[in-house]
Amino acid sequence: MPDSPDDATLTVDELSTRVGMTVRTLRFYAGRGLIPPPVRRGRVGYYGAEHIARLDLVRELQAHGFTLSAIEGYLERIPADATPEDIALHRTLLTPWMRDLPETLDRAALVRRTGRDLSDDDIVALVALGVVEPTPDEDVFHVATAHLGLGAELLDLDLPVDAVLAVTKVFSEHGRAIAEELTEVFRTMVWPHYRDSGGAPEHIQQLVERFKPVTIQGLVIAYERAVGETQRETIRRTQSKRGKR
Repeated sequence: MPDSPDDATLTVDELSTRVGMTVRTLRFYAGRGLIPPPVRRGRVGYYGAEHIARLDLVRELQAHGFTLSAIEGYLERIPADATPEDIALHRTLLTPWMRDLPETLDRAALVRRTGRDLSDDDIVALVALGVVEPTPDEDVFHVATAHLGLGAELLDLDLPVDAVLAVTKVFSEHGRAIAEELTEVFRTMVWPHYRDSGGAPEHIQQLVERFKPVTIQGLVIAYERAVGETQRETIRRTQSKRGKR
């Protein structure tokens, strides 16, 4: 929801100075719908707290490597009637859930990091796992270093590449569904609770940082329980078939 006339007091030049962006950039962002239209008073447009909050969020997303299209998609999910405080909370919640930004490593550096020789099949497996992303330069990769240890452990299992691809597909499909449902729970239940608690942004961020590992541990427990139940069900079916012979 655009700022009310009483809140919007900055001209585009004043907004440019306030947020450290050029007027040209501001107008470009406005044209792409990243910020709402200004409040018009005659022929002059004025901007306020909501515009500043959204521009701060845009800058934060850019710092995390989001493309312009990805930023547009992110902002589209923020309700039109979001207050500046709601938008600021998006920034507070963003960082703890972001993966570390990728490093650019050549093949030799990647070998040193993993502590093992890497065949072409190993590279394909790491790409399938989402740990490594090829670049236009030969044997140069973007690497999610936070996940490189897990990738190396999976390579030590000597799994066929087809099996890695199949596992990755399962994780990707079901992981996205879980993420979407948990995000909805967070958005409709956890977030409003934190927002209405009146706590300082730093305290809210600490709570969010604790929420993430708790959620991941909950997924691990649920997965372990499901594997156990599946194994028991498999044994029961096997025994039942033998009993019928």
